Amino acid sequence: MTTLTASRPLIKTRFCPSPTGLMHLGNTRTALFNFLLAKSLGGIFLLRIEDTDKARSDSKLTIALQEDLKWLGLYWQEGPEVGGEHAPYLQSQRQVIYEKFYDVLRQKKLVYPCFCSEEQLTLTRKLQISMGKPPRYPGTCCNLSEAETTQKLQQGLKPTIRFKVPEGQKIVFHDLVKGEQCINSSDIGDFIICRADGSAPFMFCNAIDDAVMGVTHALRGEDHLTNTPRQLLILRALGLAEPHYGHMSLIVGSDGAPLSKRHGSRNLQELRAQGFVNIAIVNYLARLGHPYATDDLMGLDELASNFSCDALSNSPARFDWDQLHHWQKKAVIHFGYDEFCSWLDHATKDLVPVNQLERFVRAVQPNVAFPSEAKEWAEIFFGDFDQSKITDEALVIIKNTPKDFYPTALDFLNAVSMDAGAETPVATEIGSSVTVGVGSMVAATGSVTVNPEAWCNVLKSKFGVKGRALFMPLRAALTGRLHGPDFAAIFDLLGIQNIKHRLQQANGVF
Repeated sequence: MTTLTASRPLIKTRFCPSPTGLMHLGNTRTALFNFLLAKSLGGIFLLRIEDTDKARSDSKLTIALQEDLKWLGLYWQEGPEVGGEHAPYLQSQRQVIYEKFYDVLRQKKLVYPCFCSEEQLTLTRKLQISMGKPPRYPGTCCNLSEAETTQKLQQGLKPTIRFKVPEGQKIVFHDLVKGEQCINSSDIGDFIICRADGSAPFMFCNAIDDAVMGVTHALRGEDHLTNTPRQLLILRALGLAEPHYGHMSLIVGSDGAPLSKRHGSRNLQELRAQGFVNIAIVNYLARLGHPYATDDLMGLDELASNFSCDALSNSPARFDWDQLHHWQKKAVIHFGYDEFCSWLDHATKDLVPVNQLERFVRAVQPNVAFPSEAKEWAEIFFGDFDQSKITDEALVIIKNTPKDFYPTALDFLNAVSMDAGAETPVATEIGSSVTVGVGSMVAATGSVTVNPEAWCNVLKSKFGVKGRALFMPLRAALTGRLHGPDFAAIFDLLGIQNIKHRLQQANGVF
């Protein structure tokens, strides 16, 4: 592991998104891994906005992606809002810097204007592919004379600027993920470093800013691997420092293709609106292409302390919704009471009586992963209950339950209600309770409810059933579900009047 000096960090990573779309899981993982790498070595995590594509960049998306990073807890130490010695951090404001380096390359005669149209370039690529050759720029404009160049400019043609790639050189670099890499410069072809409108494309400004801003390590997707030798040629031609590049395997869907919406991928704002928890997303993505020794839910500090580039996998990281849900469930279970209540939506809290909220949370928290699921349970316990609330699986159980099962359950409730001295069944709130009778009833001020264990024992003895055969018919009748809170919580929240009513409904099979 790299040793740090006391004076300044030896490592600076960066995340440099283009504001042309919302944050998705792929670039979120890139941001996370760069953040974890910097944090693991006490370094700096830099944010830079690569917005030189004027037609596609949107300032609203710039704000949105910063909000997404903050929501995840990926705070940057240098960049927009924070500042730093290398400001500005929006590339659209750094054109003067790029112009200086263009001038240096012109003076070294390492660049030339290219007047080829997109139509010409497309035709050339098609011909090369049809001949079994790799598509690359053939150097059409490389040897234009000064007079020819002047003539084209006078005709109003606006050239791009191409970098002149030297022939027959070996471009060698050590990839933090893939190890030693060697590319022959003859396979590359001269590439554009300045658009016809004078703006700097990714290939140029990304490399320049990494060097100028002191970026030491850059983790990015392996789809950028072909860009790296080109960017190294630029940096070496200018005598600028090279970052250590690491190219991570991409996230793919179940079919092995790059992750997309057809695989169910969603952007961070969609996931957040659904109720996903930030630490759940972080824990899931941290393990996509990087193993951890424990399956425990970890905070960013702990994830960083166990992060290493050496552990990054070369194999594609396969996206799995079930695993994301697994981490979501873990995160929700770890909520404190106040945190869980804040996570619930307003509609849910409106359904639950204030004096029942704590008991409701205690009952449903182990059984839900999203606010919408908590709302369903609030409707089950405190809303109108009819056949529309019953799942198909629960309805099958109800219909296949022995004919006298529910009447017997009702008879027991009626009997213990009378034993408790209730002239009519009542079920309001249940406060502090004391045992009444021989463990078969629990009574509270103004209310009566049933000890579920005693109730189940009666049914078990009467029908000779146990396990699923005993509990599933009761769950189905009382909640319309086959899984959920334990019986004690169900009885506590429903109260005897609702329990009787639902058993009567089940007896009539709705």
